[in-house]
Amino acid sequence: MPATALRRPADPVPPPAAPGGRARLAPLGVAALVLVLYVWWSLLQWHRWEVPSWDLGIFTQLAKSYAAGEGPVVHIKGHGADLLGDHFHPILVLLGPLYALFPSALTLLVLQDVLVAVSAGALTRFAVRALGTAPGVLLGLAYGLSFGLQAAVAVQFHEVAFALPLLVLALGSLVERRWAASALWAAPVAFVKEDLGVTVAALGLVLAWRAHREAGGERGPVLLGLGLAAWGAAWSALAVAVVLPALSTDGRFAYADRLDLAAAAADPLGALVSLVVPGQKALTWLTLVAVGVGLVLRSPLALVALPTLLWRMLSPNHGYWGTGWHYSAVLMPIVFVALLDAVLRLRHGRLRRLARAAPALALAVALLLVPGRPLADLADPAAYRPDPRADVKAGVVAAVPEGASVATDLTLMHYLVPRAQVHWLGSEGDPAPEYVVVDQLGATWGGNPPEDVAAYARERYGADYAVVRDEKHLVLVRRQG
Repeated sequence: MPATALRRPADPVPPPAAPGGRARLAPLGVAALVLVLYVWWSLLQWHRWEVPSWDLGIFTQLAKSYAAGEGPVVHIKGHGADLLGDHFHPILVLLGPLYALFPSALTLLVLQDVLVAVSAGALTRFAVRALGTAPGVLLGLAYGLSFGLQAAVAVQFHEVAFALPLLVLALGSLVERRWAASALWAAPVAFVKEDLGVTVAALGLVLAWRAHREAGGERGPVLLGLGLAAWGAAWSALAVAVVLPALSTDGRFAYADRLDLAAAAADPLGALVSLVVPGQKALTWLTLVAVGVGLVLRSPLALVALPTLLWRMLSPNHGYWGTGWHYSAVLMPIVFVALLDAVLRLRHGRLRRLARAAPALALAVALLLVPGRPLADLADPAAYRPDPRADVKAGVVAAVPEGASVATDLTLMHYLVPRAQVHWLGSEGDPAPEYVVVDQLGATWGGNPPEDVAAYARERYGADYAVVRDEKHLVLVRRQG
């Protein structure tokens, strides 16, 4: 008897069906709907002059630098700072050509919306091929409306947006047993951010295990998975140990203190408890299981989410623990493709009824989570009220000459980047800028802004400044001489 005859038979995953006309249009329809919803929300946020953080300003300045052929120079992080010394995201060089065509921070917001929509269309395509048009569309919509994607769009552009379509394509190809395609789509994810190399490594190990069980004894797919795992782990190690310290301003990885692996190893029981305590962490785990209708735990693909979840929950930074911000975005492709995989494997077993209902249940959960989240704003009349200081803000931006250097707080940061060389008011050691902008009502100051902005600028930069504009607590001063 040949050795392969003793192998456990593969679970029943049918080959992709040839799509009919309606099935071919379904992914495009889901992608178009998701794109419209998120672009609508981004435009609404843009015209409300919302600035949830300085990240969009940073990435816009990075795109501007790449477009000008200056490399990853971002003065907002410190004069002449190399952003590849902050996070490892070489894939963002792709921003340069796009920004050269459309030089605005809004370009990055729309690009992120497009990447989300492309990933939703790709996931729908896999689901339609495997389950049929109606269930596939339901699953694609559940993904497109998921809390992780909404949160990512709300906090504006981050590099992880590039990982979304790549992960969907890699994981979906794995479900379809297209091993080489899965590895090829997964490999570039290591260039999105330093921690995602470990995610690629986890995906490679799952690929190798699945191929060992399902590839009929072929060694090639198994070796391919192991090679992918080595590739991802190597890039994360190289980024954290070599690239980031070499390019950072102080010779070290800036976020090394966010995860203490030695402490976790010294107290494994305490580390295990800390994965779910305090309750904010447990809620994140439960929310992920809920959007995966519980069945997500029946797929080994769910293991690919563990690296991201482990570093987040083991970190002392409470900002990583919850369901807000952009940290759950990369988990959404994993959860929903794992759910698809689980449905395929369970639909002929004891849980077949739950499996067949899973796409509809996933969409129901996604819709139940919408209230209180970003997309709910689209139905809230208050969200359409204009910023009462919009004209003043636009006037301040226009008053800064093209190409001038300006130091600013958060309020107008990413609106100023396309026309000026922007610095952050909180940075030390920056040269005296030509202009300084202060929003005395802005969150930057914690309720204690400088009352005399010219005197503040003079003390900070050692040069004389005079007021150019002072209206509705937005103050612009210019360097004299």
